[in-house]
Amino acid sequence: MIPKREYRPMADAVTDPTEIAEIRKSRFRILVCVDGSEESYRGLRYAARLGAGEDADIILLYVRPTDQGLRTGGLQVRVARENMLNWGLELPGITYLKKGRDMLIETEEQAALWDQQSAHTDVDGDPLGDNKIEYRNESGKSIVLKLKTASSVAGGILDQYDLGPYNLIILGSTEGQGSFVKSFWDPAVAEKVAVHAPCSVCISRDLETGHGKLLCTDGSERALDMVAKASDLAKRDGSKVSVMSVAMDDESQSDAQSSVDKATALLQSRGIVPLNAFIKTGNPVEEIIKAGADYSFIVLGDTGKTGLKRFFMGSVAFKVMEHAKNSVMVIR
Repeated sequence: MIPKREYRPMADAVTDPTEIAEIRKSRFRILVCVDGSEESYRGLRYAARLGAGEDADIILLYVRPTDQGLRTGGLQVRVARENMLNWGLELPGITYLKKGRDMLIETEEQAALWDQQSAHTDVDGDPLGDNKIEYRNESGKSIVLKLKTASSVAGGILDQYDLGPYNLIILGSTEGQGSFVKSFWDPAVAEKVAVHAPCSVCISRDLETGHGKLLCTDGSERALDMVAKASDLAKRDGSKVSVMSVAMDDESQSDAQSSVDKATALLQSRGIVPLNAFIKTGNPVEEIIKAGADYSFIVLGDTGKTGLKRFFMGSVAFKVMEHAKNSVMVIR
């Protein structure tokens, strides 16, 4: 287990916020939202695989709504001065973050050499506030536990992005009955984050790695950008990739094949040979969900539309995210 000791700042440690932001932009940062569900921990296991390199950081986040019932002066003084793992309070968020930390450090042989730093920020109306513990090794790789207080869970996750930035947000989700994904705290959380987050978003459902990624392309520039970024992810996690496109009818099959050929050529130029490359004919959402069931991830590109317009326009990406039984990644 990572030792409980004070973080030792290096002589050349950067403290300027602008410089810190620039350094973070050069790293691969994964934000994993945990809530105690098996789906969220499956997402965390994938994050550990994806973020195994020394240039990657993993941030575990639990967001709790502002709790007026915890207003006591004694508690406020106590949590302001102590590492949140030492409070002696079995709050759900702390328990979930502890479990996530222990899962991560099981894969880190040098975890005992990592330094530790904790921080607390007051939040109006809530004595627990925002709390962070960062573990960092000598090469600069970080594992961060973040207990964040916010008026809404989705808002807290999106606010955390602004403190990042991040390359990928992972949210655990269980299957809903005739509705959007049933996410950790509220059915609408995954929907709101997926719509508004500026970075790529992965909705983790019943995730079993090892079955590869299915990249769905329509031949557009945004789709090819998705393929390029997905190839970078494949190099990080060692996954196999396949490519598909959907023709609406027989007459558009040649266009669909051209889309697959473009994506295949791009992957090959980046050192990746697709496991499979094929087209289907029919309703794009139905065909993608059907074919994607054989893979660990269905991967799609963002439409480029903004905010709620993107969602209510009923894009293929968001309909697939809504109805697929397995994990879906929307790349931006």
